[in-house]
Amino acid sequence: MSVERVPYDEFSMFCENASEFGLPYDGPPVVRRERVDLEDGRLISALVWGDGPPELVFLHGGAQNAHTWDTVALALGRPLVCLDLLGHGHSGAARRGSADVVDNAADIAVAVAALGADAGAVIGMSLGGMTLLALADCAPDLVRKAVLVDVTPGVDEHKISNIAAFIDGPESFDSFDDLLARTIEFNPTRTVESLRRGILHNAQQRPDGSWVWRYARFRESETRESGTQASEPRESEPRESETRGEADGFPRFGNLWDSVSNLTVPLMLLRGMREQSVVDDADEAELLRRCPSARIEHVAEAGHSVQGDTPLELAALIEDFVF
Repeated sequence: MSVERVPYDEFSMFCENASEFGLPYDGPPVVRRERVDLEDGRLISALVWGDGPPELVFLHGGAQNAHTWDTVALALGRPLVCLDLLGHGHSGAARRGSADVVDNAADIAVAVAALGADAGAVIGMSLGGMTLLALADCAPDLVRKAVLVDVTPGVDEHKISNIAAFIDGPESFDSFDDLLARTIEFNPTRTVESLRRGILHNAQQRPDGSWVWRYARFRESETRESGTQASEPRESEPRESETRGEADGFPRFGNLWDSVSNLTVPLMLLRGMREQSVVDDADEAELLRRCPSARIEHVAEAGHSVQGDTPLELAALIEDFVF
């Protein structure tokens, strides 16, 4: 029996992003995929927007990829870099799991130095925001301004329980429609069109017609070889290094509050105010206690995925803060 293939061209959907949010569109933007090779043979993949030196670096959240920033990048219209975190998208596996932000930040620093060393700011959402704080510790010269998108080190397994339930759901799906239905269920604030684009960027169809995600799930060891896309997961016992700082299989980031205290560059927190947000009033207060000069912005119509819910407002806030 023949398998119906779903076509995918990662650079073919920017017009849809622009149309959904009323952005002018005069033709495809200048975007290319780049790779940075790490010393041990793994790689970090990235989308590089524009021809000039990148002015911004973006780090996506867990279970996402560089394309989550497409509409924000179109709205900004500036040269910038969007990285695929290790264990996500087209990047290779992380050394000790995709949520080990301290180790991963050292590898991310190599990619930022290669692709966006002079960028005026690094923007990190969720897991990318925690990676940003670790990056500011290990390579402070690469972080001139810091933007946290709906995350603080106060995030824990309770605040991300709904997100974790989605990430650690079925390993594979029989059809694209099955995958889309589950994604709609867990993303009530997003349009079906945007979720469909997101799936095409974040999942791949196997030869038998079934679908798997392009990211390593939090509760399993990563099995992808460097530079390959997502492969079928294998169950294995976690190494001790993979479970450090975790509770019930979920990462703990409380030690990164010290990273907030140690920041010497301008910091902005963008907090989604819908119930899907993972930042609460106590987190916001602690961030201000640690960094009294931090700028706080409440995004009324956004949940956790500020870039998905209100990308134009996010772009405008970044523009105002950085430039």
